[in-house]
Amino acid sequence: MKRIGVTGHRGIPPEAHAHIRAVMRAVLCGHEGSMEALSSLAAGADQLFADIALACGAELTVVIPSGDYEDGFTVPDELARYQYLRGRATREVQLSFPYSTDEAYYAAGAYIADNCDRLLAVWDGRPARGLGGTGDIVRYARDLGKPVTVIWREGLERS
Repeated sequence: MKRIGVTGHRGIPPEAHAHIRAVMRAVLCGHEGSMEALSSLAAGADQLFADIALACGAELTVVIPSGDYEDGFTVPDELARYQYLRGRATREVQLSFPYSTDEAYYAAGAYIADNCDRLLAVWDGRPARGLGGTGDIVRYARDLGKPVTVIWREGLERS
């Protein structure tokens, strides 16, 4: 079974959505055989990835960084999307952190990188804004020798 993970920004500029969606769909729907998609279901790139992966027939594994992770969803639509996607997951990995901290987010990203064959990164190429951000997980995955596919539109700034 092919295992594809995701890391990416929560704030994606609207003008980048179509490009990101098209590249994710090409990767996820273009794969032959069974596939597992790993995501923490954060708003933005993670939820978009999970939607597309499920539409392409992948099994979804949700990696939950902390016991209070759901409390971090302050936008009702994003929380509802998280709960919906979590309910559609085949597997759930709950990390042992009681609270959502940068360390918990880093551990979740590292878990995804450790357990995937390929990592999709919705990343503007800039440094992470905090420990466990996209830039940190891309570096971690590359240090492991994992193939990383960066998806972004040149010249755009993340929100």
